[in-house]
Amino acid sequence: MGYIAPVSGSDNGGSIALVDDEQNIRETVGLALVRQGYRVTGYADGQEAWEAFESGLPDLAILDILMPRMDGLELCRRLRSRSQALPILFLTSKDEEFDRVLGLELGADDYLVKPFSLRELIARVRVLFRRLALTRQAAAGEPLGALDGAIEGTIEAGPLVLDLDRHEARWGGAPLGLTVTEFRILRALARRPGHVKNRAQLLEQAYPDDAYVAERTVDSHIKRLRRKLEAAARASGDDGASDAVETVYGLGYRFRV
Repeated sequence: MGYIAPVSGSDNGGSIALVDDEQNIRETVGLALVRQGYRVTGYADGQEAWEAFESGLPDLAILDILMPRMDGLELCRRLRSRSQALPILFLTSKDEEFDRVLGLELGADDYLVKPFSLRELIARVRVLFRRLALTRQAAAGEPLGALDGAIEGTIEAGPLVLDLDRHEARWGGAPLGLTVTEFRILRALARRPGHVKNRAQLLEQAYPDDAYVAERTVDSHIKRLRRKLEAAARASGDDGASDAVETVYGLGYRFRV
């Protein structure tokens, strides 16, 4: 493990765990993030990171996929079991498309393909920290309209209720436990039930500050969203959530009441 301290006077207050078995990446990426004011701790593999996380989680995690002892996918799975709000960014190779998709389904928020530019990585980290601020505001019960650009109030569509101020979602009274990205996608669909939203439109709602996210990312978030809808429906005794988010082949997705 190697700790990289923040530059004096420029601390953004955000702690980042950088987990990659390549020392060069840990040093290069870590230094770039430190120069932006973040506090960075580097780990050589998932097991080392997981043991360190027993004493507390970072504000954001950057994970390589292929690592010794514990890979990034398993570490992501364990992190999601402890926190739904923790932003997770994967670093992957070009030939790891299946692993990238699996990582998103396990709960990662985004990914970058190696080799990547440090400028792009920093841009994505900033976006993830802005979304983390939304989550923390929601947990504190503060209105989110100023940060999120959302219209304050409530959306009700059948058993679905979305509280836009608190970023809370319920199906038949059962909480859904959505991430900020999932909430934004569901909000975009539920605002106009029956209307089709293509992937580009949903990406614009889910990542308003990020122009780098691939459209296929939406499919992975939709899969996770459907699983949470189905789980909440079972908890509330209503099985109507199984087809609430419908795929319109060749076009996109729509919400059905």
